[in-house]
Amino acid sequence: MKPSCVLPLALLAAASLSVSRAEEAGPHRQLPKAMHGTMSERPVVRVGVGEGDFAGRDNRVLQAAVDYVGALGGGTVEIGEGEFLMRDSLHLRANVAVRGQGEKTVLRKAKAAVSPLELDGDFGEEQITVKNPEGFAVGDGVAIWDKNANGFHRTVARITGRSGNTFSISLPLMADCMAGSGAQAATVFPVVSGYHLDGVRVSGLTIEGNREENVNIDGCRGGGIFLYRCSGAVIERCIVRHYHGDGISFQQSNDVTVTGCVAEGNASLGFHPGSGSQRPVVRDSVARGNGDDGLFLCWRVKHGLFEGNTLEGNGRFGISIGHKDTDNLLRNNKVIGNGADGVFFRNESEGMAGNRNRIEDNVIENNGAKEPAAGIRVRGETRDLVFKGNTIRDTRTGDARRQTVGIKLEEKVGAVTAEGNRIEAATAVQDGRKLR
Repeated sequence: MKPSCVLPLALLAAASLSVSRAEEAGPHRQLPKAMHGTMSERPVVRVGVGEGDFAGRDNRVLQAAVDYVGALGGGTVEIGEGEFLMRDSLHLRANVAVRGQGEKTVLRKAKAAVSPLELDGDFGEEQITVKNPEGFAVGDGVAIWDKNANGFHRTVARITGRSGNTFSISLPLMADCMAGSGAQAATVFPVVSGYHLDGVRVSGLTIEGNREENVNIDGCRGGGIFLYRCSGAVIERCIVRHYHGDGISFQQSNDVTVTGCVAEGNASLGFHPGSGSQRPVVRDSVARGNGDDGLFLCWRVKHGLFEGNTLEGNGRFGISIGHKDTDNLLRNNKVIGNGADGVFFRNESEGMAGNRNRIEDNVIENNGAKEPAAGIRVRGETRDLVFKGNTIRDTRTGDARRQTVGIKLEEKVGAVTAEGNRIEAATAVQDGRKLR
């Protein structure tokens, strides 16, 4: 920080310390919401590479600004142009808006250190011992897992101390991580992260994931931008690219809005609303060239609106819908040139299927880059779907035409209403239910 910073160092340190672990600790550890009533002025601080109220080039200066504003009860952190090296997440705070300058504000994930664990990591333990400590440092974000402790059981924390090749971490391990089961630690983490927060808004940030120098982190605990139990959060005009995991993932977070965002070239999913997220809105956004699906509705995504998006050139499905993902509306999207089926309903039993979803006025074309595909494929005991006003076609020529089926319904599928669709395919509708 520059000597000319307008904030006293003692005040800054107190603000940072008071909220250093709030993102993981849950609602009971949050600062109380400020009782500002009708106050017309809320704090605004500016962060820059060379100038601003806070000045610096890495995650520490960004975190200091966010913590300071959070300690005042909320406000806005404006990040100027430049690149900031991220050795840990930018941990969001309640009622704090973080605003960048679009492609001119870049948060770049640092190169990851990776090592097997030398000793077993036990459930609830707050330290790890690694075989190769090179590249691990106090203050770094870190993830710990083994082949049995993945997904939500993967631990993502911060290194808080060191003795030789043993490191203390800010949170207890979420599961046993056994050396004999391939346990490892890596300095991978969400570039922007929020846990148990209200009033979060992130806009105008570009996340550079530095995929080639990192290892994969599962979307249940990671993503270029990752939220867990952050109701009402807004993510707008953000770009997440080249992250070794999902682009934007939010879990158990109700009423989240993602608008005007781009997720491209990420190793896994583009957009990943999941695990009980109710009433999400993903609008006017692009998922392009990601390793798996463009838009993946995980478990129990209900009453969502997904409109005006482009899901293009992703490695697997354009849109994937499955376990208890019900009562969603997907309209006016472009689902183009994905590796497999354009819109895919996963194989689930009736009570757990993606029932009562509406697919309306979408353009679904030229899918099947890697294998023969359907524009829309429905598996399992899925029922009460509506397909209305969609354009389903393949505009390629010769052997390049691989979206050979318009709508494919497998044997156990229930009631489907299809009306006003314009289908250009070798087989317009392939109805496996007729075989029953």
